[in-house]
Amino acid sequence: MAKTKSPDMTKGNITAQLLLFFFPILLGTFFQQLYNTADAVIVGQNVGKLGLAAVGGTTSTLINLFIGIFVGLSSGFSVIISQHFGAKNHRLVSECVHTAIMFSLIVGIVVSIFGAIFSKTMLSYMNVPEDIMPMAIPYLQIYFLGLAPNLIYNMGAGLLRAVGDSKTPLIFLIISCFINIILDILLIKYMGMGVVGAAVATVTSQVVSAILVIVVLSRRKDALRLFIRKLHINFSELRKMVSIGTAAGMQSAMYTIANILIQASINTLGTDTIAAFTAYGKIDTLFWMTIQSLGISVTTFTGQNFGYGNKERVKKGIIHGMILSVVITGIVMLLLKLFGRSIYTLFTNDKSVLDIGTAMLNFMVVAFPTYITIEIFSGSLRGIGDSWIPMIMTASGVCVLRIRWIIVMVPKYPNIFTILWAYPLSWITTSILFIIYMFLFSKMRRWLKNNIY
Repeated sequence: MAKTKSPDMTKGNITAQLLLFFFPILLGTFFQQLYNTADAVIVGQNVGKLGLAAVGGTTSTLINLFIGIFVGLSSGFSVIISQHFGAKNHRLVSECVHTAIMFSLIVGIVVSIFGAIFSKTMLSYMNVPEDIMPMAIPYLQIYFLGLAPNLIYNMGAGLLRAVGDSKTPLIFLIISCFINIILDILLIKYMGMGVVGAAVATVTSQVVSAILVIVVLSRRKDALRLFIRKLHINFSELRKMVSIGTAAGMQSAMYTIANILIQASINTLGTDTIAAFTAYGKIDTLFWMTIQSLGISVTTFTGQNFGYGNKERVKKGIIHGMILSVVITGIVMLLLKLFGRSIYTLFTNDKSVLDIGTAMLNFMVVAFPTYITIEIFSGSLRGIGDSWIPMIMTASGVCVLRIRWIIVMVPKYPNIFTILWAYPLSWITTSILFIIYMFLFSKMRRWLKNNIY
């Protein structure tokens, strides 16, 4: 049977391979972010700042809580599959593929039902203003009802990336993203469906991306091939994958829980600030999607070379990843500093919202470099299966500190900048913890034996 060609990251130029893998992931992440960003832009221009606040901010934070946990779990699946792929163990690759898709289907159904039932309760606990609630509730309920395809796509895309294929998920996202934008314009601008139209458009586009990833997996000619009739759970492999992925899922959950508290604090500052923070959350994804895409590249690169036993390439991969992250972050910072306010006008022309949002962006951009170490070091550690200690460090440095800051400082100084300080303070603290762990105590250091740092 003919083999489907998958990039082998255990050989070749390291920087070139990281970049070749990085750019499709970056573009894919861009189009994935464009789902909600398109909703926010079109809703903001056609429904107003109440609609903008309803489709972003609180609702996005709640959605990201559930999706983030699952994506964290799926990272464990990708790590194990990349290790099996690097070790050329095709039987276990196939077992993991069928287990992963079955797992996503089950989790997707359960989370969809739970989220739709408790949407109103969750929004109430987050201090959502009464003028936003009538729009936020149906948007969140519809989004949750369509969550299963989103999880299936994310898992399938992760499986493809685990064997070095980052281009196919990109194609799927481009297609589904354009479907989302077309439906947004049709349902919101011409049919007057408001935020409900935005939710329907997003869910429909996610269904398309899920179907595409299933079809492509079903037609592959290698160990990654999916047979729908053979979907099952291999509990032995599931335990390994979940063991690694749970730490990443918990880390994502703790990030989001801390952000929920931040969002709840912002919700007390009025609709203008909520709308400004909603738009900021879309704009700063330019940084997050680049640095996280590079982190995924480092994880896959490390996983394959760890499975192959190539220590020298793992060492160099971490160094090259750090250098690339510094360069890329500098470019993103420059772009946002120069064009931040102009980008804000895509969402709204309300002067108050623009002034608040621009001030937020200018404050946060200069703090971006403090996060780089967290992403690259945690990505390389996940690649060799070392995920629990990084999760604990993140919980301590990011989540606990951020929550403590919000609880103690915000009541004393209730303004947007007091809230925003929670981000750089937590990133700096966590970066220091990661540096100490990586250099002195990590599984990576023990495995490499020779301390390259």
